[in-house]
Amino acid sequence: MTSLPPAPPTFDARPLVEPVPPGAARAFTQELKRTGRLPSASNAAIVIVGVTLVGVVVFGSMVVTMISAVFGAIMGAMQGGSLVALFGALVPVLFFGAIIAVAVVLIVRSARTGDERRYRLDGFARANGMSYVPQFGNPGLPGMIFSLGSARNATDLVRGDRPRFVEFGNYAYTTGSGKNKTTHRWGYVAVKLDVPLPNIVLDATSNNSLFGSNLPASFDKDQRLSLEGDFDRYFDLYCPAGYETDALYLFTPDIMARFIDHAAALDVEIVDDWLFLYARRDFSTLDPATWAWLFSVVGALLDKFAQWARWRDDRLAAAAAATPATPQAMIPDAAAPGTGPVTAGAVQGGGGAASTVPFVAPLDALRPPPGVAPQGRRLERRVPWLPIIIIGAFVLFWILSQLGVLGGLLGGLVGGLTGG
Repeated sequence: MTSLPPAPPTFDARPLVEPVPPGAARAFTQELKRTGRLPSASNAAIVIVGVTLVGVVVFGSMVVTMISAVFGAIMGAMQGGSLVALFGALVPVLFFGAIIAVAVVLIVRSARTGDERRYRLDGFARANGMSYVPQFGNPGLPGMIFSLGSARNATDLVRGDRPRFVEFGNYAYTTGSGKNKTTHRWGYVAVKLDVPLPNIVLDATSNNSLFGSNLPASFDKDQRLSLEGDFDRYFDLYCPAGYETDALYLFTPDIMARFIDHAAALDVEIVDDWLFLYARRDFSTLDPATWAWLFSVVGALLDKFAQWARWRDDRLAAAAAATPATPQAMIPDAAAPGTGPVTAGAVQGGGGAASTVPFVAPLDALRPPPGVAPQGRRLERRVPWLPIIIIGAFVLFWILSQLGVLGGLLGGLVGGLTGG
């Protein structure tokens, strides 16, 4: 009887768009904080509060000064002074009052938007048999984006464990410091595999830029493997040296077609027993179309991962062969009635009562154990020289122009060409 492929993940997007009961979103956020699932004050909130306090102090001092001026103008007007002076004193007060009112409205609206976002994503997760985690600091996953920079934080995680563990989330980390500080934002899908596999990267060509790949890591070109058909038009595949045959075993034509049809806009990384899908945009959103797309991608790939579970690294065969010898007590006594000496032919089923001895190993025990040899666990990385050279050329051009050397060089070059 042929086994059916696992059913695709369910999809119910109604909690993302249906009306939220009054007060429900705020109450949900308070419950998250009470149970410790959401910190009471994040770093961003602390910054906002600090900026707000500074603004209040600055504007407060200005308002006190302007109120004094308005009061003086009112007293002057009452004593027959000019109304123009009173109007001139009122304008700055009204202007700065409007700024403060707008700032308060924006802060309150931002808080309400965050509450509603969390409430909707939690409802969406539960409607689809999954769970919601508001944020998770430094998730520690083995993918290439999770070990870079500082202030690593995953947010709005939606997790499921049927038919295997899948996590959708947004992720951010920072690099540099001061004025050169940059925040990098990614959306990711993490899928748990059955066995560890070689480190393989599919760099989608559709999201590359003038400087090459948008991935945060560059890989040695010697590890690039060209596959059959149109696959190279959509992905650059990198695998560790010596694992080319293994990559061809994993990426059969039917699996390549699935990636082309459903994941051509995504970068893919296989590392240890995980598969990651990456893009430089939020994946966990309130947009039903984004979720429908991501669910279709995962659903198209899930039934193909069973093929990968059968992969074994032949480089581990030597370690598998070094198994302890069979204990002597398990070998039947040759002198016992109805038994004879155990021969190679008997072990292989060559006849005789000894062909059913209980210590004959199953064929699967002769295969290497699940795992990857050290040389296949990580790709060799390289330094991205082209962007460095281009940036260095711009910096040199700017330095020479500031020193006034560039003009002299250009003048001498023009003079040499014209013979002047």
